[in-house]
Amino acid sequence: MDETEVAQRADASVDTRQPFAQVGDARALAQAIVDTVREPLLVLDEELRVVAAGRSFYARFQMQRPDVEGRAIYMLGDGQWDIPELRVLLEQILPQHSVMEGYQVEHDFVGTGHCIMLLNARSVFFESSAERLILLAMEDVTQWRAAERLANERLQQSKVLLQEMQHRVANSLQIIASILMLKARTVQSEETRLHLRDAHQRVMSVAAVQEQLQGSGHGDSIELAPYLNRLCETLAASMIGDVRPIALIVQAQAGSALSHDAVSIGLIVTELVINALKHAFVEETPGAQIVVAYDLNDTGWQLSVTDNGLGKMPLVDGAKPGLGTSLVEALSNQLDAKVGGYSGPEGTQVSITHSVFTPRQADAA
Repeated sequence: MDETEVAQRADASVDTRQPFAQVGDARALAQAIVDTVREPLLVLDEELRVVAAGRSFYARFQMQRPDVEGRAIYMLGDGQWDIPELRVLLEQILPQHSVMEGYQVEHDFVGTGHCIMLLNARSVFFESSAERLILLAMEDVTQWRAAERLANERLQQSKVLLQEMQHRVANSLQIIASILMLKARTVQSEETRLHLRDAHQRVMSVAAVQEQLQGSGHGDSIELAPYLNRLCETLAASMIGDVRPIALIVQAQAGSALSHDAVSIGLIVTELVINALKHAFVEETPGAQIVVAYDLNDTGWQLSVTDNGLGKMPLVDGAKPGLGTSLVEALSNQLDAKVGGYSGPEGTQVSITHSVFTPRQADAA
């Protein structure tokens, strides 16, 4: 067999027929694709006339083929698609080779009622001809938007109920605190009076924390520096006032915590400040101060309350744990943190350390 015969047989084995060579075949395939798409779909020509429409479009808008194909999109139905903004967008797609993504149409459609549709359009060019088409797909988001509005309304209602509950809790705490203080003034036993005043201080501490977190929801992020500053201002006003010359200072780095963690941090600070006021400054001390510090780095954070008094706080002197010690330890456990500290002639510090935080003093060393 010579080379010519081999070449002839090779040519004969090649099928030169092109698939969908007939215009009818290509149109049938295109219509089948349009009908397969579950969302309403229109194919428009350069004059924005409907070349083809999918079955989903006819079913969704209850229209018939003779009333759709060949008509301009703005003439469909009762002119419900005659939207000036949509006309401008569609007319720009072909000459600018652009696309339209998520354009919202909200309208009362004939036979369908109120609908919210998101429109997506893209131009199609054919190499074999100068014909250009636009594919216009429609996504019905009516039910989704209704559910979204309902969820937002319920969320707003929940926020209002939360604010109302916080307001009632604040009022209730104030009433309880007032009752305790009135009772402390009337009892004869000094020991009972001290217990009542101690209970009054703790109720006020919870009220102070609740006041600073008012308006925040569960799981919200709270900026700790302003939170601790406001909390300590409240504590100083209610527990120190102008009677005792003690400064309450906040040194907090920028950081945040979830609201439920911020509650624990606020209660710890309040308890430690109460302990410092009770035990550190038994006698008047010149330049007396309590410093609330919050430091953090890449590995963790540390909260500390330090005073320059001469007394020893029960949290660090090895004495039998009292209510304050138990509260701080329980709250620290909730934060996955450890309690530590020291006490000496120059003052006392109690620290709450999370993870493997390295204090700045150690870094400097």
